[in-house]
Amino acid sequence: MKKEIISSLVAFVALSVLTGCVHTQPHGTHTAATQEHHSTHHMATDSMIKEQRAMLSHNTEGKGFGPQAPRDIDSKMGKNTITFGIAPEYSKMNLCNIHFHKNAEHKGGEFTKYAGNGDGHGYQSGYKYSGSLTASELLATDHNICSSAHGALSSGDTIEVHYVYSTAKVNPGPTLGSCLSESIKNPQLRVEAQVFVLVNDKNALDFADLTKYGVKNGVNQALNIPSNTGKPVSYTGSTTGPGYNEKASPFQVSWGVRPKVAKVNIDTVGQWCKGNVFKEDHAHGVRNLVTNPDLISPIK
Repeated sequence: MKKEIISSLVAFVALSVLTGCVHTQPHGTHTAATQEHHSTHHMATDSMIKEQRAMLSHNTEGKGFGPQAPRDIDSKMGKNTITFGIAPEYSKMNLCNIHFHKNAEHKGGEFTKYAGNGDGHGYQSGYKYSGSLTASELLATDHNICSSAHGALSSGDTIEVHYVYSTAKVNPGPTLGSCLSESIKNPQLRVEAQVFVLVNDKNALDFADLTKYGVKNGVNQALNIPSNTGKPVSYTGSTTGPGYNEKASPFQVSWGVRPKVAKVNIDTVGQWCKGNVFKEDHAHGVRNLVTNPDLISPIK
């Protein structure tokens, strides 16, 4: 087989695993609850989520997986002792991707209100802003915002934005595959996470500014990550996404999750979804919160 074909296959496999967006599972690992949900399309019950968590534990037991994400950032508890080199500060790494999830994947700080079990595939689940908004901030828009097969965004919705960084020499681009390069297939990865609540207020933050990037000190940087939303909670984890509800992510990620929520003008998020270098046009689903102590790292 030609060298370039082999390289393409390796890159494809790495990208499929890295994104965590593939819902297929190894033969025999689907839970009965998941199979039932696939056929009925009903919203997930508590027993379905419980069974997904049990399957995650079963599929990882004794296999040496490192700590996972997302987690409750208000809890320091964790028994996974597998360590890896902490990624440098994001200011010394290259921004490679920006994307967002509807509802926060993490729990804690000002986002502790459970959105519900959702559909079992990461949509309509996660955590919401636990504060209050004014009637004017909650006014509905007269047009759809970032609509997809899973619905659109509305005033009052919560999103978690992931600013993804890599130690590889890369430029910002679509999917987490932009964090890899031909020179380095296993770069150190860091995600700076910020939770926002969408408001119908032209004076709120502009998402175009929040996602603006440029070269600073020789590396690609998101230039306007909020600096007034609390000290980021740092921990070691993994990539996220609902594709990992029943299996573990093998990728190692250094996380920084800000505990306070910022308000963003919903219309500016809608404009961003119409065109950006990351080719993002809708919100991603969320992974079940990882609660198994053996799968999360202690926060020091």
